Amino acid sequence: FIKNFVYVSCFKGTHSRYLLVSKPHPLRLQRSVAMVDVSKWPLFTLLSAQELASIRQACIFGASANEAIYITHDDEVYVLGLNCSNCLGTGDSQSTIVAKKLDCLTGKKLVSLSYGSGPHVLLATEEGELYAWGHNGYSQLGNGTTNQGVSPILVTTNLQNKKVTEVACGSHHSLALTHEGEVFAWGYNNCGQVGSGSTANQPTPRKVSNCLQNKVMVSIACGQTSSMAVADNGEVYGWGYNGNGQLGLGNNGNQLTPSRLIGLQGLCVLQIASGYAHSLALTDEGLLYAWGANTYGQLGTGNKSNQLSPVQVMTEKERIVEIAACHSTHTSAAKTQSGQVYMWGQCRGQSIVLPHLTHFSSTDDVFACFATPSVMWRLLSMEHDDFLTVAQSLKKEFDNPETSDLKFSVDGKYIHVHKAVLKIRCEHFRSMFQSHWNEDMKEVIEIDQFSYPVYRSFLEFLYTDSVDLPPEDAIGLLDLATSYCENRLKKLCQHIIKRGITVENAFSLLSAAIRYDAEDLEEFCFKFCVNHLTEVTQTAAFWQIDGNMLKEFICRASHCGAFKN
Repeated sequence: FIKNFVYVSCFKGTHSRYLLVSKPHPLRLQRSVAMVDVSKWPLFTLLSAQELASIRQACIFGASANEAIYITHDDEVYVLGLNCSNCLGTGDSQSTIVAKKLDCLTGKKLVSLSYGSGPHVLLATEEGELYAWGHNGYSQLGNGTTNQGVSPILVTTNLQNKKVTEVACGSHHSLALTHEGEVFAWGYNNCGQVGSGSTANQPTPRKVSNCLQNKVMVSIACGQTSSMAVADNGEVYGWGYNGNGQLGLGNNGNQLTPSRLIGLQGLCVLQIASGYAHSLALTDEGLLYAWGANTYGQLGTGNKSNQLSPVQVMTEKERIVEIAACHSTHTSAAKTQSGQVYMWGQCRGQSIVLPHLTHFSSTDDVFACFATPSVMWRLLSMEHDDFLTVAQSLKKEFDNPETSDLKFSVDGKYIHVHKAVLKIRCEHFRSMFQSHWNEDMKEVIEIDQFSYPVYRSFLEFLYTDSVDLPPEDAIGLLDLATSYCENRLKKLCQHIIKRGITVENAFSLLSAAIRYDAEDLEEFCFKFCVNHLTEVTQTAAFWQIDGNMLKEFICRASHCGAFKN
């Protein structure tokens, strides 16, 4: 659940003890976080300094955080650790304290990884290939056998011409989500977790249909013996074991086929997280709901009573932007828009029944100490206490009048910068500085078409690769990024706007997305407006909008069925 503005792919899993991330998931919102020093992780102390320096992406998993997989800058894949049930995929059952290379995965771009407590591992590549290895007593590897997978197996049955984008593991069953929004399930099915309508085990991937038929699913999650999925319209479906109410259906009866959570009707869910026997849901308005087992206070309701239907928690907190739930320690966590992290449930041997603010040095430390279901990867930097990295030094020198050789005047305020940095980082300034600077250019550049916070954020981005603005200011920064052809900054602005969208500003943000040709952002804002149509049409922004755009919106919304009874 930790994401980084520097392009990170979010990986969902179930039982991992530690997590690291590296590249932005297309359907998730991102934020800027500090880099992790991988050398501080216990298992990675087995590696040499040269090996540590080569790591680009890494994940530590296993019931005791004693197994690891990492990718180098050359896209080589290595593993080390205990090798429980062959979960290292090395071709043998031997544990190793020396990193071993997985040749069959070398050169592949990994986009999703999940670890189940069986244990088994699922992995999806950027090309949409699905690999599996580890324990296979219930055919959870999907290859039609019950033979243990000692090395990565390419899973193809019923997935030909399908592009797998996300994977999830239960204890002994598996889920895969395709690019087309289809959900496939296989493995152990004693409680209906495969969603086939029976309790017979499923040896190969099978498309989950029934009420998911003709729906586009965008996210999946596994509990220990249950399954959940989110549709593109924000509906949530669950199936499998429900003895603790973890499906949120208002009862504790098992479900052999997917059933919609009526308790979330009227809400648009963006993200779900499943613990051992409890679940969390995050809506597009930043509201958090929880249901299921609550023996350790993992629902955050202030008591230890199970909940058969979703209940809202953290109502007094600011907007929630990310969530996580854990299997092995029955822990839940949530991050707010300002970056504060709250945790509750079984934390370090204690039962915490209400979300409490953590006091770790970074959010990375939080999720390193507590098991979470989200297995992620992140760009790693080797930080040392005795010197600053290049990135840290650049950040320190931004707007430093003592070392700068150029300043911008915006709204009567100066921003001190360095010509060399601007030339290196931005094509707009590189072209500007092609002329003879000292003869034709002033040491002070006047900016009048953009506000001070917007232009300062743009210049700071050139030094830090990060942006921290409210969505309203991000609109102006999106305009500037478009004018200067800074496509990466344009994408970051879109992420900020997505995170900060509300009923009150949704239509204004939609208008801006159309104005700046931000198609992905436009689609996101449009769906938000349709999902909250009644409230949005009652805002001032809706009635102040240009008449032609209003007509186009109404026409487009009608084609989506927004006005049907």
